[in-house]
Amino acid sequence: MCCIRNQAVLLCLVTLSFSFLCGTSSTQAEDWAQFRGPNCSGVSTAKNKLPAEFTDQKNVIWSAKLGDGIGCPVVAAGRVFTSGMVGKDKVALYAYDAKTGTKLWERIWKTGELLEIHGTNSFAATTPAADDERVYFYFSTLGMLAVDAETGADVWEKKLPVPYFVFKWGAGMSPTLYKDLVLFCQDDDLAPAFYAFNKKTGKIVWKDDRSDQAVNYSHPVICETDQGDEIVVAGTGTLIGYDPKTGKRLWSARTLLRNIKTTPVSRDGIIYVALQSGGIANQWLASIDRWETGNSDGKVTKKEIQAFVGKVKVPEAFYKKTFDRGDLNKDGFLEGKELDIAFLPPGNEAGAKFGEEPAQQFIMAVKGGGRGDVTKTHLLWKHPTKHTDHIVSPLVTEDRMLLVKGGGISTCFEVGKGKKLWGPKRIQNESEYFASPIYGDGKIYVAGENGKIVVLEDGPEQKILAKNDMGDSILGTPAIADGRIFVRTRSKLICVGEK
Repeated sequence: MCCIRNQAVLLCLVTLSFSFLCGTSSTQAEDWAQFRGPNCSGVSTAKNKLPAEFTDQKNVIWSAKLGDGIGCPVVAAGRVFTSGMVGKDKVALYAYDAKTGTKLWERIWKTGELLEIHGTNSFAATTPAADDERVYFYFSTLGMLAVDAETGADVWEKKLPVPYFVFKWGAGMSPTLYKDLVLFCQDDDLAPAFYAFNKKTGKIVWKDDRSDQAVNYSHPVICETDQGDEIVVAGTGTLIGYDPKTGKRLWSARTLLRNIKTTPVSRDGIIYVALQSGGIANQWLASIDRWETGNSDGKVTKKEIQAFVGKVKVPEAFYKKTFDRGDLNKDGFLEGKELDIAFLPPGNEAGAKFGEEPAQQFIMAVKGGGRGDVTKTHLLWKHPTKHTDHIVSPLVTEDRMLLVKGGGISTCFEVGKGKKLWGPKRIQNESEYFASPIYGDGKIYVAGENGKIVVLEDGPEQKILAKNDMGDSILGTPAIADGRIFVRTRSKLICVGEK
């Protein structure tokens, strides 16, 4: 889930009402209750005015200092929730009054031993989900937790397999909500699976074994169709539509690459996808063989993998699942096509193969509501492009899809047939990007890792309204609720709005 920028995946789609998404009649449309808000879209449909100009000092309603974290803030029923590390072995979940910034409660858990992750990442990398009754929070060594939204008291917990990522990307997936379900997809290197929990009890309603998937970081979205709602999840080579009641796979479209870290947008029964990926063989050679711990001989050995990983022993289950499968001649080396066989699931060898041009990028639109293999029947359009990002998710507003990529470059397409409207154009903030763009009050907010948020006018042409310096690195996507923008920097939670 191409070799990732500095091997960091920090994960930290549109007009459905929030009451539909969460199945709670008392929540308001302007709540932003999960990763990227309503249906993971990044779109606020509320009519509240939002500021174009602000900094970490200007138009700040309130702010709070936090431990290191890159998960996104969420807002439900007038409360803001976010997480952060407390030292090296504790993680905290915080609740604040959205209007005043008053801390309502905090919960702190000991994490136990944590595997090494890249420095750009944070162990507090996931985003909680919330409704007016509970907050749902995932942490790699704790599993899925639910606490009372008003008091922070325990409601339920569910232990899950601790995810393993040989490239030290770390856990970045977050729970999302649909009616009475908490949805959670974790495509890791050992036990990829998609879970649906009962919101009230934590009981697993259904589970889909995703052993046919490699590592992915794409969140589930809801697609409304004439046949009923579907839960759609992107993964290795394949976009899959699920039955929300049973978890049965209803359809699949073999339209993707070997992994995906962006989250699609679902609107009016159509799923819009932007992705960038490369060949698996190229990544393993670049990340292991040509790394400082490798010998650059064009082969990969278990010794090189262990040297890259470091002190913690690589699980034998990982080697059995991958290396042993790919080592066809049993000589202890993986080379050539053996790398493809080792690190992609059998029958799902997506993306560039060994020797092919590794980097591929596409935008596409797939219609929901099909059954079985819909690769040929429901793919509306698919276009190669040079302007996608492998982490930043697309934003769909009106009839346009906006892409932002590392370096601060925007491109815009119309959604009917994927025709380019503008770009590539610079948004005047040369930075890495991990947060995805969000929309509210006719404005698009694009947060860079360097702490600057560029504000664009939502329209058929690029128009820059402002560039705002928040004084600290931003990797989590901001939230919008009740005329305010909630920004989680690495060390603070900042609420801005028109004073």
